[in-house]
Amino acid sequence: MTEFERIYHLYFREVYSFVLLLSRNETIAEEITQETFFKALKNIDTFKGNCKLSVWLCQIAKNTYFTYHDKQKRFDTNVIPEEVSQKSMEEMILRKEDNIRLHKVLHHLEEPYKEVFTLRVFGELSFKEISEIFEKTESWARVTFHRAKRKIQDLLKEE
Repeated sequence: MTEFERIYHLYFREVYSFVLLLSRNETIAEEITQETFFKALKNIDTFKGNCKLSVWLCQIAKNTYFTYHDKQKRFDTNVIPEEVSQKSMEEMILRKEDNIRLHKVLHHLEEPYKEVFTLRVFGELSFKEISEIFEKTESWARVTFHRAKRKIQDLLKEE
């Protein structure tokens, strides 16, 4: 087994879970994860070692996902998004009303608040892990999360 194969086997699940959290779509998560490892292999010489390898991989995954997402928005403006598939519609119906309200509000939240909140609440990441992903301080992650919470509470009150 090569060193890169070992890295792939060690970190695949973590990167995939991270992308799944962002995309909420298994197919997209698989594609982005594969592309992430392809990019990592091509650019392994740029890894400086000043953060964990998993953080570096998740940063590549995040950038790859947002690039993919931006392209989808540009090209699929008149197409029903993949998120509104029959299966996801059934899942939305089965969820509690409060959960639906939260996701609607979260959908309208601007970045980085949306991503920080999602990583903290749904991804159950620590502020330290979030700060590493964004290459910011832990304090920045805490403040951004608390501002996101306040914005969500305000939007829920407006509903």
